[in-house]
Amino acid sequence: MDLQLTNKVVLVTGGSKGIGYAIASAFHKEGAKVAIVARGKEALNDVQAKLKENIITIQADMTIEIEREQVIEKVLDTYGTIDILINNVGGSNGSTTAETKLELFHEAFELNYFSAVHFSKLVLPYLKEKQAGSIINISSIFGREAGGKVTYNSAKAAMISFTKALADEAIKDGVRVNGVAPGSILHPSGNWQRRLDENPEKINKFVQDEIPAGRFGTADEVANVVTFLASEKASWVVGATINVDGGQSKSNF
Repeated sequence: MDLQLTNKVVLVTGGSKGIGYAIASAFHKEGAKVAIVARGKEALNDVQAKLKENIITIQADMTIEIEREQVIEKVLDTYGTIDILINNVGGSNGSTTAETKLELFHEAFELNYFSAVHFSKLVLPYLKEKQAGSIINISSIFGREAGGKVTYNSAKAAMISFTKALADEAIKDGVRVNGVAPGSILHPSGNWQRRLDENPEKINKFVQDEIPAGRFGTADEVANVVTFLASEKASWVVGATINVDGGQSKSNF
């Protein structure tokens, strides 16, 4: 299927590894011009070497407001516009609510939630001007139900709510906002690979007990849904956050 993404300018946050890299690579294969932002310079250099053309990499700390603004400036200086924003950057911290310092809640929200809100606000004027474009927020099935760490769950729940709120505002100006909620995804740089290496028996039992499809998902399977949602093939999908989880979620909505 031709998703008609050739020469579209796409910004992927947290795009140097794992799901983010798979998303960036999928857009690149579709002929898009991709800007990848991440904190680690070495990983960004690896991405640049792999994808080579029609790509820029930007080193930035996405918990810092001024650096987020500088990212958008660099994308515009390089490509002149932006068509698609993928708010993918994220991470978890802390443990139980009682044992987690309040500052860790602030850190989790700055990375997982406020970065997405801020980047969305920064790109919206350019998308509205052309009456077209797409914003996709990568949340988690644990934004809808218990399962992950409380800081992460709370931030991802906020992201799902924000996705719907912004979608209803932006569609009037031709801009579609949606989300993708991955389940347990196995990739070399992720927590599930580390846990599998440490205790394969325990993790294999988890897979059999908790994932109806009987296996982990892959980063490419998430990326395939993201690229479709960003394309005009998904023109009537507005404000949805779609589970990509092999049936893992216990939620029925």
